[in-house]
Amino acid sequence: MELKYAQKIAEKLSLSLKQINNVQQLHTEGATIPFMARYRKEATNNLDEVAIGNIVEEIGYFSELEKRKETVIKTIEGLGKLTPELAQRIQDCYDATVLEDIYLPYKPKRKTRATQAIEKGLEPLAKIIFEQGKEDPQTEAAKYITDQVKDNKEALQGARDIIAEWISEHEQARNKARQLFTESAVLSSKVLNSKKEEADAQKYRDYFEFSEQLSQSPSHRILAIRRGEKEGFLIMDINIDKQVAVDDLERIFIKASNANSTEVKKAIEDSFDRLLKPSIENEFRLLSKNKADEEAINVFAENLRQLLLASPLGSKKVLAIDPGFRTGCKVVCLDAQGNFVHNSTIYPHPPQNDAQKSIAEIKFLVDRYDIEAIGIGNGTAGRETEQLVRGIDFGKMVGVFQVNESGASIYSASEVAREEFPEQDVTVRGAISIGRRLLDPLSELVKIDAKSIGVGQYQHDVNQTRLKEALDRVVESAVNFVGVDVNTASRHLLVYVSGLSTTLAKNIVEYRAKNGPFKTRDELKKVPLMGPKSFEQCAGFLRIPGAGHLLDNSSVHPESYHVVEKMAKDLQASLEELIKQSALRKQVNKKQYISESIGEYTIDDILKELEKPGRDPRAQIEEFRFDDTIKSIDDVKPGMTVPGIITNITNFGVFVDIGVKQDGLVHISQLSNSFVSDPNEVVKLQQKVTVTITDVDVARKRISLTMKDQQSSGGEKKGGREERKPVSSGAKPQPKKQEPLNAFQAKLMELKKKFKD
Repeated sequence: MELKYAQKIAEKLSLSLKQINNVQQLHTEGATIPFMARYRKEATNNLDEVAIGNIVEEIGYFSELEKRKETVIKTIEGLGKLTPELAQRIQDCYDATVLEDIYLPYKPKRKTRATQAIEKGLEPLAKIIFEQGKEDPQTEAAKYITDQVKDNKEALQGARDIIAEWISEHEQARNKARQLFTESAVLSSKVLNSKKEEADAQKYRDYFEFSEQLSQSPSHRILAIRRGEKEGFLIMDINIDKQVAVDDLERIFIKASNANSTEVKKAIEDSFDRLLKPSIENEFRLLSKNKADEEAINVFAENLRQLLLASPLGSKKVLAIDPGFRTGCKVVCLDAQGNFVHNSTIYPHPPQNDAQKSIAEIKFLVDRYDIEAIGIGNGTAGRETEQLVRGIDFGKMVGVFQVNESGASIYSASEVAREEFPEQDVTVRGAISIGRRLLDPLSELVKIDAKSIGVGQYQHDVNQTRLKEALDRVVESAVNFVGVDVNTASRHLLVYVSGLSTTLAKNIVEYRAKNGPFKTRDELKKVPLMGPKSFEQCAGFLRIPGAGHLLDNSSVHPESYHVVEKMAKDLQASLEELIKQSALRKQVNKKQYISESIGEYTIDDILKELEKPGRDPRAQIEEFRFDDTIKSIDDVKPGMTVPGIITNITNFGVFVDIGVKQDGLVHISQLSNSFVSDPNEVVKLQQKVTVTITDVDVARKRISLTMKDQQSSGGEKKGGREERKPVSSGAKPQPKKQEPLNAFQAKLMELKKKFKD
C-alpha cells in the first residue's frame, strides 16, 4: 500500500502510521482480524477488532481506488487526451466520487442528444454560443444547416444539447448541485392512487404523503420507503429547490447579457432538469441507501453478536420439546454432549387432549435418560407446553427453559441437518436444534443462515454482500472469543475459527474420527493441509480439555508457552501450581519476560488467562417465567405490568416477548425516564425485563409497552433508568460506529466543507 494512502487512513481513523502499516503487513501475510486483536497487540498497539476491521476496510477501499485510477488513466491516454497535469490530478485523488467527476468528460458514452448533435457537426456552434460573444446565434445557426440539420431551430437545439451535457459534466456545477443536496435535499414519498386501497399498501400508509429533510431521515424510514417503492406502492423522490439550483448554475456559466447568454440559460435549465439533477439525485439515493444499509447492518450485527453470546446451559442431559397442537409435540433426548439419543411424540393439547399420557411419557424419559433440564420451543403451543411441564413433579430439580426457535425450521430442512440426521424427519431435527440451542446457542446457531434468526432490521433490503461480510465477521468474532473444543466442535463451527478454511475444518473432523480425540494442540499439525500459518492462526482459539499440557485448554498461544513455563521455573513451581495459586502469579515480575517478540500486552493477557484457563466467558443461564395469567393477546390489557424477554433491538425501540405469541414494542422514547439515543445503551438481547402495557390493538396485533419506572433483572435502577453490566462480547463491545445517520452526514459535511473552502 502506498504511503500516501496509509497516511490518509491514519488521519481518517485517528491512528498512528505505524499501526496502519503493521495491520496492513499482518493482513497481507494472512493474519485474521481476531488473531491480530488477540495475539498481535504489540504490533497494533492494542487495537480491538472493530478498529482493525476499519483499517482493513480502508485498505480495501484504497486498493480498489488505485485499480480504478489505472483504468481511468489508460482510457484517457487511449483517447490521446492525457496531459501531465490531468495525470497528476488523478494520482492525487483520494475520493472515488471526485475521481469519477474528473473522468466523466472522457468516459465512453452511449448515444445521447449531445453526441447526436456532435455527429451532425454542431459542436463548433455550441462553442460559439457558450463563449457568449456578440455573434448573433440565429445568423451563426444558419451556417450549420445541412442535409442533417433542416433549420435554425434544430441547429440551436442541438447546440443547447451539447452545452447542457458540458454543464452536467462540469466539476464545479456538479459540486454546487451536491452542496445544495447536502444542505437542503428533501426526501418525499406518495402513494400510487391506483394502489392506495390495496390491503398490502396499508403497511406503508405513514408514507402516503410524506416529506422530511434527507439528512435527518433514519435508516428504517429510508428502507421502508424504498421497499414500498420496490413493491410498487410508493413513489420516492429526493429533491432540491430548482430555482435556487438554476440561479447558482447561472452564476457559474453566464458571462454576458446577450442573445447567446439567453441560449445558455435555456441549456442550463435543460441540463438541470434532464441531466444534472437526476445524476446527483442518484448519487444521493445511493449515498442514503448505503447509510441506511450500514445502520441496519450494524443493528443486525449487534443483535446477532448478543444472540450468539447468549448464556449456554453447558454439558447437561436435555429433553427438548418442539410444541404443537394438532400434530403433537415432538420430544427428543440429548446427552450432555448434545448427541441425539431418543425421540417420541406426545399429544397433550387439543384436539387429542391426552395430557396424562403425555405427562407420564415426559416423567419416564426424564428418569430413563437422567435428564437435567428441559428446553421448550417458544412457538405455537409453547406457553401451554411450558405450563404442562412445570406442573410435573420429577422428584428432583429439573430446570425448565423457553428456547427461541427462530430459524429452527430453516435448519431442520437444510443440507446441514440432512447430513447430521439423515434418518430423522424435519420435525425431529427441529426439536434437536431446540435442545442444542439450550446447551450451546453459539454452536447451533452458526449452522443457520443468520438472516433467518429473526433479529434483523430490514435485512432483506440491504446490500446482501455487505451484510454477509458483516455477519460473517460477527460470527467469527464470537466463535474466537469463546474458543472451540476441537474434539467436539462440528465442521460448521470450526470453519469460523481463525485460520481454518472449509477444507481444513472438514479435515480436522475426519482426522478426529479416524484417530480419536486430539490429545495436544501440537497434534493439529498432523491434519492434512495444516501448514505453519494456519496453525499459527487457529491454535490459540482451539481448546483441548484434559490435554497433557495444561495450556492446551487455554487461550494462551503455543508460541508463548515457553514464557509461562519460564515463569513457573523462576518461581520454583510447577505449571499447575502457577495456575492454581494466585499468590504465585502476583510474584511474577512482568518486565522480566518482555522481549522483542512478546510485550507487556501479551504478558498481561497471559496472566489474566492463568486466572481462569479455558473458562467459558459467557454468563450463566437463568430460568425465566412469563405471567401465567396471560396466554394470548386477548388477555393483555393496558396498565398490566408483566415480565418479558427482549427478542430484537432496533434503532427505534426494542421488541419484547411477553408470552402471547406477539412481541410488544417498547419505543425508544419509552425505554427509560432519561433520554436514550441508542437502545443498546439501556438493554441487551435476551435480557429479562419488566414492562407495562400502554396500548393494545388486537385487530392489527400490536402491543405497545413502556419500561419507564421499571426495573429489569440483573440491573439496578438509577436515576429513572436501569444500570446494567456490559455485555460480554467477542471483539470488545462493538461501539455503534459514528455511522448510521452520522456516516451519511459526515460525508455530507465533508462535501460541504470542501465547497466552502
